[in-house]
Amino acid sequence: MNLEKNSYLVPPVQEKSGLKRYDMITKHLSIDYTEYASVDEMTPQDQALVAAAIEAQKGSYSPYSHFQVGAAVRLEDGTIVPGANQENSAYPSGLCAERTAMFAASATHPGVAFEAIAIAASDHGHPCEDPATPCGGCRQVMAQYQHKFGRPIEIILAGTGKIQKFSKVDDIMPFIFDSLND
Repeated sequence: MNLEKNSYLVPPVQEKSGLKRYDMITKHLSIDYTEYASVDEMTPQDQALVAAAIEAQKGSYSPYSHFQVGAAVRLEDGTIVPGANQENSAYPSGLCAERTAMFAASATHPGVAFEAIAIAASDHGHPCEDPATPCGGCRQVMAQYQHKFGRPIEIILAGTGKIQKFSKVDDIMPFIFDSLND
């Protein structure tokens, strides 16, 4: 489409002030999630998943950032698969804890759907008060598995000061890129 200078797809409306106004719509996005003050407030299944994510931090290899991240995926059959971040001097050859756990779960339990993933982190060996959030790449991988299994994957972000639980990947990654919806 070729647009000439000062031509618009939506023609401007002339205001009394002399300024041009364009017909645009401002929309709002809201996300619902549950916040817990303590893991003790959670279901036994979620408590076990958070505990597995915390334990998984021990497998972190993070000599550069000293930021240890543990993740744990709960499969629909109740199996919990842990993962930890793995750094490498040839950045970006390392891998995040979330992807480590998801790829291990998919490789060792092919075809078994993911129910939930929990993430916990420590900085220089000190548990983080605020929950660590997944990077965009990990969110996209979560979205791919959610699409693959045709069911929502719950996300639990655990900190020592609060724990946040989201009911589906879309809640932490609105406007998901999905090339499989053809």
